[in-house]
Amino acid sequence: MGLEKVLSISGKPGLYELTAQTRGGFVAKSITEGNKISVSVRHNVSLLSEIAVYTYTEEVPLGTIFQKMYEKEDGKTAIDHKASKKELETYFAEVLPDYDVDRVYQSDIKKIIQWYNVLVSNGFTDFSKGEEKGAESSAEKGKDEEE
Repeated sequence: MGLEKVLSISGKPGLYELTAQTRGGFVAKSITEGNKISVSVRHNVSLLSEIAVYTYTEEVPLGTIFQKMYEKEDGKTAIDHKASKKELETYFAEVLPDYDVDRVYQSDIKKIIQWYNVLVSNGFTDFSKGEEKGAESSAEKGKDEEE
């Protein structure tokens, strides 16, 4: 499973894996607890593969940042997302030195570190966005727009 199947759902804690599509939305499984939920199209849902972080020169995909964190930590979890603001910013600057400090907020850094820790502690290590899978998700998006 790549990041194109990992979801963040507003109003629901944690991360979810997309398991099936339904007529009125989709079914997602909690990565931490394993329970399935039905999510309607009215929920605000973000695919982790579609999220990027601002730098002074470009937008860096979240998968790239997760991969840098994974390499920095040798496959272990990162610092606690509840650490002090200064610790979080220092850590994030080590991972992504040219991140835009005016556009990337402390809450964004906390969420990225929290997501990384959840994924790694649940055995997720594939932070790439595969071309084969990317084409598949593009086809699904086109299908959704037609309906």
